[in-house]
This record gives sequence, structure tokens and C-alpha cells, in this order.
Amino acid sequence: MKIKILTLFPGMCEAVLGESIIGRARAQGLVDVSAVNIRDYTRDKHRRADDAPYGGGYGMVMQAQPIADCFRALCGEWGVRPHFIYLSPQGKPLTQKRCLELSGMSRLALLCGHYEGVDERVLEALVDEEISIGDYVLTGGELPALVLADSIIRLLPGVLPADAVFAAESHYNGLLEHPQYTRPAVWEGRAVPEVLLNGHHALQEQWRREQSLQRTREKRPEMLEES
Repeated sequence: MKIKILTLFPGMCEAVLGESIIGRARAQGLVDVSAVNIRDYTRDKHRRADDAPYGGGYGMVMQAQPIADCFRALCGEWGVRPHFIYLSPQGKPLTQKRCLELSGMSRLALLCGHYEGVDERVLEALVDEEISIGDYVLTGGELPALVLADSIIRLLPGVLPADAVFAAESHYNGLLEHPQYTRPAVWEGRAVPEVLLNGHHALQEQWRREQSLQRTREKRPEMLEES
């Protein structure tokens, strides 16, 4: 899979993409993910990629031309048009189901808005979908783009040790994940549940399932109603 993040602040993205599991997947060639600077495609001699909004208002708006030229250059580089996503608080909420669907695509381009957003004509002409990571507003789309990239890359073959690693995680199967414990067996008077120490795998699986149901019922009951 190839993922390109279109941004005004590529350094912000690269600092994250080179670390931890994503960094290792990248180094092993399991995913080709990087950021490109939209400013490199502006025709303004001062490298400006934004301007004041028509009709007045606060802040600046990212211009259509640099974004469009950046995206079209990427299409030419890859020889195919990638699925183009704009990270926006107005988009559809990101779900584990959508992450799984996107992980099956070969090419993704993620657009990071900034300031007051991007010229609407970019969305009309080029963007395939808008995705939101929550009902709140950030200073830019870089963090949401990294969240989306992370959630997709970890589902790719070979990135995690086995499918079972994420199959039991929260939201993957419609439930929240069961509690997790590690050494020591007793910490500050709190003991690990005995069932996890007895070596009886069938009972442990039953306990995990029951705990997932209980945790979902207590913390996110609407998930059970939706399933």
C-alpha cells in the first residue's frame, strides 16, 4: 500500500511516521507512507498557499491551485489516481469498519486542512470522501491524518504478528476489549484474576468474552444496541 499525506507541515507528520510499529513497517517495506509539502506546488513567489476568504471572515483559507497541482503530480508519479480523503470535522466519523475497508485499497492520499480549511472547489472537484476523527476542532488535519494512517497501516498483512492481535481489540468485533494484565501477579494488593493464571485456555477465552460484553455494556451500551 502507498499512502501520501498532503500537508503544509510535512515535518510534523514525518516525526510520527518514523517511530514505533509504523516506522518498522515502513522500514521493512510493508507500507510506503510519507508526507508531501503542498507549498512546493504554489505559484506564489513567497510560497504562500493560502489567502483571505471571499465575503469576509476570520483566518485564511488554503487555495485550490496548490492542492490540486500537488494531487495531480501525485497521480502522475503513481500512474494511477489514489482514493483522496480530506480530514475534516464535517466528515463521516471514522470507524474500525471503514479502516478495514480502506486497508484493502492500494493507494490513498490524505489531505490536511489548516487555518479555516480549504477552498470548497477542491472538495467538489477532487476529494472522494471526508473523514472526521471526532466532533471537535483541531488546528489542522495533520493529527487526524496520522490517526487515520496508523489505524489503516496496523491492519496490513505482516505489520502486526497475527490477525488475532487486532481481532480481539476494541471495536473490531463490535465489542470493547477485555481487561489486560501483566507481571507481577499482585500489585499494591490488587491481584490478577485467578482464571488467567490457571492455564485453562477454554476458561480464559470464556472469561475474555464475558469481560468484553460486560465492559461494553457498562461503557458503551449503544454498541450492543447497534449490533
